[in-house]
Amino acid sequence: MRDLINTDILSDALAGLTARQKYLSPKWFYDRRGSELFEKITGLTEYYPTRTETSVLRDNASALARLVPEGGALVELGSGASIKTQYLLDAGGHFGAYVPIDISEDFLLTTADNLRSRYPAMAIHPVIGDFTGPVDLPDDVEELPKVGFFPGSTIGNLDPEDAIALLSRARKWDNICAFILGADLVKPIPDLIAAYDDAEGVTAAFNLNILRRLNNEAGADFDLTGFRHEARWCENPARIEMHLVSIRDQVVELGQEQINFAKGESIHTESCRKYTPDTLADMAAAAGWQVDRLLTDKDQRFAVAVMN
Repeated sequence: MRDLINTDILSDALAGLTARQKYLSPKWFYDRRGSELFEKITGLTEYYPTRTETSVLRDNASALARLVPEGGALVELGSGASIKTQYLLDAGGHFGAYVPIDISEDFLLTTADNLRSRYPAMAIHPVIGDFTGPVDLPDDVEELPKVGFFPGSTIGNLDPEDAIALLSRARKWDNICAFILGADLVKPIPDLIAAYDDAEGVTAAFNLNILRRLNNEAGADFDLTGFRHEARWCENPARIEMHLVSIRDQVVELGQEQINFAKGESIHTESCRKYTPDTLADMAAAAGWQVDRLLTDKDQRFAVAVMN
């Protein structure tokens, strides 16, 4: 069994679960089941970000596609199923390549195969990697003019310094022309809470899936019925936090450690920061970018920032 242990997730979990405020990195949400659950979340009535951003991308697809020079590449961070991306790919008949980057290998490779069938004239170069750190782009696209694409408000899941570091790394890509960034905007708190705690419990299953991964890949013995999902609003900084709250006193074995949980103690699994135009522009500037255009829906619930 030891040979089957995922040492990366184990070491990361040990660091997080022995901290004063227990935490787990949201990057571990995304095995195949986690990716499938997230795609289901994006279709929920309460989850406005995907359909709102989709409408912005659809309405502006031609203009956004024109940001990519003839024969250039669109490079997407955290591509998932690349569903929204297809508005740009459909409008970008001049693209030389599309580079989807994702941490979920099986899901990514399946998506890439499907895209090759749909876009036979476009080179599809999937990259398995963690976009929160440096990612090596394929040699075939290294010298191409390129535009970065990071939709889905995932930038809000990162700590501010990590978000700036990510955008700074992209700013240093060879021949980078522009960057298209999705960002959720501040809005009424009930709307925000509902989006991360849906009535069907899909988001709860998505959150709990990280404990299932630890059981399957790190040899832990979490009782998933011993934790409940909770979404919390934090005013400063403006963000939703997702937690897994222990419903009783319990002890979990993880690696060679025993992790004690008191009743009501939580694991912080994700933060989802919400932006204003000013805070978005400040973050871009700190990373060496300038917001050239801010595209929003009519109710200004979600923004797609074009940065150069």
